[in-house]
Amino acid sequence: LPTNAVMERHRHRYEVNPALVGRLEEAGLQFVGRNTDESGERMEVVELSEDSHPYFVASQFHPEFTSRPELPNPLFLGLLQACKTVIVTEKTPVGA
Repeated sequence: LPTNAVMERHRHRYEVNPALVGRLEEAGLQFVGRNTDESGERMEVVELSEDSHPYFVASQFHPEFTSRPELPNPLFLGLLQACKTVIVTEKTPVGA
């Protein structure tokens, strides 16, 4: 697998209508994960930029199925890192 590839099992009945992807992207969603079958039309992971939200990610797979206490799924690790950044930022005195 390429280093930027993720292999997760699609586990939802809900999907994004491919006809709406362009409009959703214009509104700020970033589809950063797409399926790898012939169609390439199923959106698997979506994010908002950090300018919009400190950590917004949604997936069509269940990261808890591949997480372990000492090896969390990257979605959970990213959430924890974003929380840490927000907490540190909020506790830093203005002008420090």
